[in-house]
Amino acid sequence: MTQGAGQGPVVRTATLRDFRVPPYAQVPVQNDLAHPGNAFPGGEPPEGYTPTERDLPVINRGDTVQVTVDPAGAAAPAPVTEPAPESGPGPLYVVGDVHGYLDELLDALRRQGLIDAEGRWAAGNARLWFLGDFTDRGPDGIGVIDLVMRLSAEAAASGGYCKALMGNHELLLIGAKRFGDTPVNSGAGTATFQAAWLLNGGQKSDMDRLQDVHLQWMSRLDAVVEEDGHLLLHSDTTAYLEYGSTAEDVNETVHEILTRNDADECWDLFRKLTKRFAFRDDSGPQAVRELLAAYGGQRVVHGHSPIPYLLGEVGSEDGEDSTGPTVEGPHVYADGLAIAMDGGVTMAGKLLVVQLPLPT
Repeated sequence: MTQGAGQGPVVRTATLRDFRVPPYAQVPVQNDLAHPGNAFPGGEPPEGYTPTERDLPVINRGDTVQVTVDPAGAAAPAPVTEPAPESGPGPLYVVGDVHGYLDELLDALRRQGLIDAEGRWAAGNARLWFLGDFTDRGPDGIGVIDLVMRLSAEAAASGGYCKALMGNHELLLIGAKRFGDTPVNSGAGTATFQAAWLLNGGQKSDMDRLQDVHLQWMSRLDAVVEEDGHLLLHSDTTAYLEYGSTAEDVNETVHEILTRNDADECWDLFRKLTKRFAFRDDSGPQAVRELLAAYGGQRVVHGHSPIPYLLGEVGSEDGEDSTGPTVEGPHVYADGLAIAMDGGVTMAGKLLVVQLPLPT
């Protein structure tokens, strides 16, 4: 997979820090049907795009649980979806972190039969959930948002739906736009949304194309939802429990925080939803059970933490000896209670789009 034709060699940048758990751990552009989702003609990266390293080094933490991806839930070819009954909901799909890699997203959606060759919704009454993190690092975050917004309308017209959850990078982009270099209270000292956004792969081209309609759409995203026994959320953290005892409470609290527009309060929300690895170690199953007990469901499905990190795969710091991550599909762990969906597209991994429930 490539980042786009015409791009020079990728260079390592400070965006690596995001995966090391940092201390603070109006009408959309019309889409060109020849290249849906507001991608750039000819595959040229936008002016102001900062290439980011996709073969990020994997930190070999001693506390990493070495769990092999369950073949039954991983590398199977795209399933052949049985026709859904005329009444009732259609099949359920989830999408992991996209981070601006629009072309990879379009390819993955086509392979699952969710969109046609022109990028239009083609899945009838299917249900599609994005788990957040649409922007930063990749070349076309705004194009990704425009695509998801358009598919939401097209899916609804076909009797299905396309919805999205709030990721920490949505909070980061909202904060960078609203608050810029305004200092915020941070346990690690003075911080700003602008600096954190740039540090974590923020792209000038995304900021230049960001419109009010994008901000409004992101600000209204829910943080937690239960579908068909699956508890969907972005981050592998129990910090959601600090915002409500039910999924409805959490979503309402998050929306209220964004509406109040207080920089410190928004920063604290971003900081808490940037935490990760709560389900990975010996205490992981219990952490998952706490969320399920509060919000419902039998399994948590999340993005945020790349699967190579959860598996403890090792890469070199300079990249010379790295063969890249070996992600074939979702990672089932925490006694089978958690499904990780971030395939590490920013690490030359895989952008995952899968149907739930996973095959058994």
